[in-house]
Amino acid sequence: MATIKEIARACNVSVATVSNILNHKPGASDETRKMVMKKIKEMNYTPNTVARNLKTKNSRSIGVIVEDMTIFSIPDIVDGITEHCEEKNYQILLINLRLFKKYNDTYYNRDDYYGMVQDEIWKLIAKQVEGIIYVAAHERTIRCIPEDLPIPAVMAYGYTKSEKVPSVVVNDEDGAFQITKHIIDQGHRRIGVITGKNDSPHAQERLVGYQRALYESGILYNPSVICTGDWTRISGYRCTDLLLKQQVTAIFCMNDLMAGGVYDRLEELSLKPGEDVSVAGYDNRELSGYYKPPLSTITLPLHDIGYEASEVILEMLSGENREAVRPIYRVNCYPLLRRSVRDIRE
Repeated sequence: MATIKEIARACNVSVATVSNILNHKPGASDETRKMVMKKIKEMNYTPNTVARNLKTKNSRSIGVIVEDMTIFSIPDIVDGITEHCEEKNYQILLINLRLFKKYNDTYYNRDDYYGMVQDEIWKLIAKQVEGIIYVAAHERTIRCIPEDLPIPAVMAYGYTKSEKVPSVVVNDEDGAFQITKHIIDQGHRRIGVITGKNDSPHAQERLVGYQRALYESGILYNPSVICTGDWTRISGYRCTDLLLKQQVTAIFCMNDLMAGGVYDRLEELSLKPGEDVSVAGYDNRELSGYYKPPLSTITLPLHDIGYEASEVILEMLSGENREAVRPIYRVNCYPLLRRSVRDIRE
């Protein structure tokens, strides 16, 4: 394999000139640049990026640790990180912990895997990454990133509760406000809710958004039309009868899977979603477009969360406006309105 010195000798130019051309620096004429690039191709020269990174301490790489690539939310977040890194000429080094495959969702409320995370962080640091982005599968408080790392770190889709490690999360309150306001605007006043698990930040913030929409529309909050689910289709099914007994005209489900359970039970009762009872979901899972009728829902800004997490980490690396870096960044959702919410206004 040719060396940079051999390339310089073959072109009768200095090593510095070849180095500048390889690093896209100005100074060489177009003629010299073309000659050097042609010779590099002829002699099959490959830059030693490892040695260069060790010398400059600038690898232009970001370590990305994900909890499990099989969880629906994670690929879009990683895609957002990748897109922004490509725009800024950074590469990513991806680590898949496979936590959901190993433990299902039981690890959400545990911390015994933190040591595994920290081992992977130090492996990435040894590979000269300039920053770390940790991508969670489900929003919750996660304190797995040490605050004394020698490089900056950001968490996507989770809360660190740290001033030093920013969190980039969904603005769930605003998303729930938007979908509830749409239901209200269609004339509904008695709107049932099927929540997620009570300890979930998603469920807590979405309930606040629902309550805010009621308040701003002059509708009293009624706890009797709130049914606790657990994010599964069967919990939506089980809550349906309880809410129908409360004479609700619409049901807001805090995810699309539970909305599917509502559709299942309504069909058994010979009731039609979107006609006899309006139904709305949250998350915009792919399956929601195949419900009959297609489900009105809220699209999670997963790609945008990844993109913003990458923006934040590169801003921290630049050192500019360091005081402007915030502990929490909330990314807004947007509604996808279909035919499952009926207009009942006279």
